[in-house]
Amino acid sequence: MNINAVSRKKRFAILLTLGLLSAIGPFSIDMYLPAFETIALDFETTIEHIQLSLTAFFVGIAFGQLIYGPLLDKFGRKKPLLVGLVIYIGASILCAYTKEPNHLIFLRFMQALGSCSGMVASRAMVRDIFEPREAAKVFSMLMLVIGISPIVAPSVGAFVLTNFDWHIIFVILAVLAFLILLSVIFILPESYQGNKEMSLQPRAIIADFWHVFRNPVFLLYAAVGGFASSGLYAYLSGSPFVLQRLFGLSEAEYGAAFALVASTLIMATQLNRVLLNRWDSEGISKKASFIQASAGVLLVVITLSGGMNLYVLLALICVFLCSQGFIFPNTSALALAPFGKLAGIASALLGCIQMALGAFTSASVSYFHDGSMLPMAAVMGSSASIACLIYFLVDKREKNTVS
Repeated sequence: MNINAVSRKKRFAILLTLGLLSAIGPFSIDMYLPAFETIALDFETTIEHIQLSLTAFFVGIAFGQLIYGPLLDKFGRKKPLLVGLVIYIGASILCAYTKEPNHLIFLRFMQALGSCSGMVASRAMVRDIFEPREAAKVFSMLMLVIGISPIVAPSVGAFVLTNFDWHIIFVILAVLAFLILLSVIFILPESYQGNKEMSLQPRAIIADFWHVFRNPVFLLYAAVGGFASSGLYAYLSGSPFVLQRLFGLSEAEYGAAFALVASTLIMATQLNRVLLNRWDSEGISKKASFIQASAGVLLVVITLSGGMNLYVLLALICVFLCSQGFIFPNTSALALAPFGKLAGIASALLGCIQMALGAFTSASVSYFHDGSMLPMAAVMGSSASIACLIYFLVDKREKNTVS
């Protein structure tokens, strides 16, 4: 597909659809965060128990992407994507009617299996259509849509909790996914027809994944992006308790604070597009990684010193997420650049690494929960520091071939 041959209006519609596909997962996370306490009370359980539904979602996305990657490379991008969206819609409706916390945890896993089809397909389609520098700009545009999610979703969730109940949150998610499904059918073109000769035998699939994984360029940027993103998921998991319980924010105030922090992510992704006209993706993301690690370390130090207050906390998290807005689009474009026919598998493996680390950090925040904000701060600081160390200490080798 030649994206330059379509009209500006059609190009905008395609990019918006890709952005919405990328945002399904984040929106599914952010919209129900304000409802953790309400859901826990309704199910007569603890917030820590409900946090496992978030962990299950991360695990589902990490596992599901490994399934969709080979399917996208064999059957093209749209058919597996449509199947995933149908799964997501069905799981969302069931989430709205469940009456048991463990059922909710399982259904969130199934919901994640559906949502990750959009995340894998959108990244692969960007790789299909754009060259690496332009792809980094497009990923920044997609991050604009993704970045709106933390602003809109918690506010919508808080509004629903105020006027209805938490079950309606999942009804809204099902309706949104249905509208995206229609956009995929009628707006999104097929960017890759698939490789009918590609084998789906387990041994062949494992060989393809191993071929991608052992590429030094992919491995470097996937690791940096994965650890940097995992700090964000630690924040998502720990912020309801920290901001609402420790700092006493109401559901509406939590949504407003979440929106303020997320706005820095949006501004960074759009500034990244401008900076790419002067600097390359590696230089931008390397500086951002250092800044993010510095913010994470300060978060831990100030927490341990007992000098943390709400305004300092929000300021440091803003810097942390602002850095993520530069790291994610650039490392994603660089990680996928070496691959052509295996772009679906590369996209799946990239997302799997990111979400697996996100699931681990989310579970770590819950596991080490001690009634303070230290678990969240420590996991955020550690994740960003590891990403920074990898970037500055690991020598990358030049890619030799395009797969």
